[in-house]
Amino acid sequence: MTSSYSSYRPLRFSPQRGRLARALAKDAPLRRIDWIIVLAALALSLGSSLLVWSATRGRDSLTHGDPQYFLYRHLTNLLIGLVLFGAVVAIGHHRIRAAVPILYLSTIVLLLATLSPLGSTVNGAHSWIQFGGGFSVQPAEFAKLGIVLGMAMILSSRIDSGERELPNDKSVLQALVLAGVPMGIVLLYPDLGSVMVMVVTILGILLAAGVPNRWLFGLLAAGGLGATAVWKLGVLSKYQIDRFAAFANPKLDPAGVGYNTAQARIAIGSGGLTGKGLFHGSQTIGQFVPEQQTDFVFTVVGEELGFVGGLALVLLIGAILWRGCRIARQATDVFSTVVAGGVITWFAFQSFENIGMTLGIMPVAGVPLPFVSYGGSSMFAGWIAIGLLQAVRTQRPIAG
Repeated sequence: MTSSYSSYRPLRFSPQRGRLARALAKDAPLRRIDWIIVLAALALSLGSSLLVWSATRGRDSLTHGDPQYFLYRHLTNLLIGLVLFGAVVAIGHHRIRAAVPILYLSTIVLLLATLSPLGSTVNGAHSWIQFGGGFSVQPAEFAKLGIVLGMAMILSSRIDSGERELPNDKSVLQALVLAGVPMGIVLLYPDLGSVMVMVVTILGILLAAGVPNRWLFGLLAAGGLGATAVWKLGVLSKYQIDRFAAFANPKLDPAGVGYNTAQARIAIGSGGLTGKGLFHGSQTIGQFVPEQQTDFVFTVVGEELGFVGGLALVLLIGAILWRGCRIARQATDVFSTVVAGGVITWFAFQSFENIGMTLGIMPVAGVPLPFVSYGGSSMFAGWIAIGLLQAVRTQRPIAG
């Protein structure tokens, strides 16, 4: 009788099996990633490809006769964004912090290049750099990252080294000057929407860093005075003043300055509870809403997917913000806390502003809806920011 042990063969070590075991170990970076954030951002990015397609497939003047033009480009932007996300996570928290001065200066160079002959004007704002072949970059999107990282580095430098428990006035002033440089350049374009996002992001960063309340109240007062000065000195373009006028009085010139918001509300209101169905929105098919693939993409959601679709989109954004707050709260150093706090403030306000302007509760400011609006710069910056959140999470022990 043959023993059952006669067929036994000793297991040999497999390099592939060893690499897999390390990748799946509890302390491995792959296991540390917050997959709720990643999957929520991916669902928004993939789902928005259909929204962008619906908004553009019939617009021959934009698609050059190719109905899938924007669909393919949106998916390409997503793929590049995922590569950038992976690169940020692989580079890691500490090396990113060491590279902040270079990243910040690179952002300033890009912003200044927009004011040179390389820059081009879109929708009244000289805020783009055209590289040919249909490829363009909006540096203001990357400036938001530069502000978050630069302020985090300054506000945390003396705290993380053990010299202080809270940022002192000198550190706060230095951080504000650092943030003011890119913000001032963007204001020259003028790109008021991006400046609004930067201002709120700066306040969120200061809150995350635990600066004294006098700075927050002082900045709010200075912001009010600055806004008045910008209005009185004529810094704003006529089309921007008209947007605020239309927001203050929705019935003002519905065929002119109020046209966008009027058509947006009609589109969203016509969707009802469950919408008219993807690719079946009459306002979208009729091309009544301008810039529907970018700033007004939420109108496609409201019309074709209804209240249910809009709620699902808001919940996905909320999941990112919720888990981002969790990462900020559990971070092991001030730099990480401030970075996470800045990112979630940026996402929260920009999402609120974009959706709010389509509903008529916020002025039209021309900011994209993160991960949803068409645009490479917005998609790249958004996924880099998601990578920063994961880099913060993966550098600490897992706490559930």
